[in-house]
Amino acid sequence: MKIKRIEHVAIAVKNLEHTRRVLEDTLGLTMEYQEDLPKYNARLAMFPVGETYLELVESNQAGTRTSDWIAQHGEGLYHICLEVEDIDAALAELKAKGVALLDDEPRPGHGGSRIAFLDPRSTANFLVEIAEIPAGHDATH
Repeated sequence: MKIKRIEHVAIAVKNLEHTRRVLEDTLGLTMEYQEDLPKYNARLAMFPVGETYLELVESNQAGTRTSDWIAQHGEGLYHICLEVEDIDAALAELKAKGVALLDDEPRPGHGGSRIAFLDPRSTANFLVEIAEIPAGHDATH
C-alpha cells in the first residue's frame, strides 16, 4: 500500500460556523471550500495547511458517526485521513493483514474522493480513514 500523504486531520464540531471563525480569526487560516454530504447527514469545511487539510465535520442529525463520536468523546480530534494511491489495493492488503475495517468497500467521500475507514481496534484505538483522490486533483483539490 502506498501512502502518499496525510490528506487531512478531521475535527468533529457541533457548530461548523463557530469553529470556522476560530480557525480564521485566531490562526489566520482560510477556508478553501465547504461541502454538504447529505448521504451522511454531514457538512464539512476544508482548510489547507501546506499539502494537508484541517477538516471540520459537523453532523446535522443524531445517530450519525460524527454525532455519535461527539456524544461519546466531545468535540475535537476525530480522525486522520491518509491518501493512498489505490484504495481497492489498499483495502485488499489491509484485509489480508487481518485489519478490521468499518468499510469493506470504498464509498463516496469529500471532493469526489473514494474513502474507507479502518476499525480503531486495529489501529491502536484511533480512527483512520484512507482516501483515493480523483485523478486531476492536486494536493489542494
